[in-house]
Amino acid sequence: MKLWQDKIRKVVPYVPGEQPKIKDIVKLNTNECPYPPSPMVEKAIKEFDTKELRKYPSIEFTELKAALSAYYKVGSEQLFLGNGSDEVLAICFQTFFNSDKPVLFPDVTYSFYDVWCDLYNIPYKRVPLDESFNIIPSDYYGENGGIVIANPNAPTSVYMPLSSIEDILEHNKDVIVIIDEAYIDFGGESAVSLLDKYDNLCVVQTYSKSRALAGMRVGYAMSNKDLVFALEAVKNSFNSYPLDSIAQAAATAAALDTAYFDECRNKIINTRQRLIAELDKLGFTTLPSFANFIFTTYKNRNAKPLFEYLRSKGVIVRYFNKPRIDAYLRITVGTDSETDRLLAEIKNFIG
Repeated sequence: MKLWQDKIRKVVPYVPGEQPKIKDIVKLNTNECPYPPSPMVEKAIKEFDTKELRKYPSIEFTELKAALSAYYKVGSEQLFLGNGSDEVLAICFQTFFNSDKPVLFPDVTYSFYDVWCDLYNIPYKRVPLDESFNIIPSDYYGENGGIVIANPNAPTSVYMPLSSIEDILEHNKDVIVIIDEAYIDFGGESAVSLLDKYDNLCVVQTYSKSRALAGMRVGYAMSNKDLVFALEAVKNSFNSYPLDSIAQAAATAAALDTAYFDECRNKIINTRQRLIAELDKLGFTTLPSFANFIFTTYKNRNAKPLFEYLRSKGVIVRYFNKPRIDAYLRITVGTDSETDRLLAEIKNFIG
């Protein structure tokens, strides 16, 4: 062994969904939007003055923050921008979780949380969901170093009402509570409405799902100005220019086109409900979904054979070979035609 090898940090990395290069596939494994971005985004990119690329991008995000401030009815000083919600969350972990007490999050949730804890040497504890994959607020009453909750949760798609989030906030006023709302636009009510009431709340959202800009990597946190100031200080310690100029222009355009946003969101919600209804007829059990994906099982059997069959037919979904959830598939809601192809292949498999 080389002398320096034991000095290298060793972590088990997050494993993202497959990005296959196969042609003519139905890609329903990474919760991307099945529709293109707003036409205003295309216009903003085409009209972008490429001469501006010789300069560093703005670090004020003035236009983007103005658009988001108007949409969420928060002050611009309450907004923190980053390269996708993953980077924003990573900076939140670095900034807020510096205790010797464990950070709490569900045992079945976004698997990046424990990766960041391991990377930054943050103690953590996974809190079990109940048998129906619901969070029990009282399980988060104990002493801790912070709390992270994805709402709606991933990969389950289950939503926790604001009353339960308030319950957790009321019992944890001495630590930061992060609500990761990557999928909130597809159901439920955002915790943004609680920001004025709780100064220890941080809400994180993304452009990757409902605004169809996963390829641009734009995410943001909303909190009180003191917590945002702390996030900015940490961010500026290693990357003062997190969003490139084209991404800022595209993200601003997407935020302004609320009509297109609502149109796409409603189409996804309607297709989701149709997909659940059709799977129900085939004998599947699907958890109540508030996201742009579903979490479904066929008679509680191990889902790997169905996952592999679908892949062989060019339909890519997500399978997790983990305790408690290996009987489930996570299926992104696609277009109506993609959903028809998915259902046809599932019928072939079980028929």
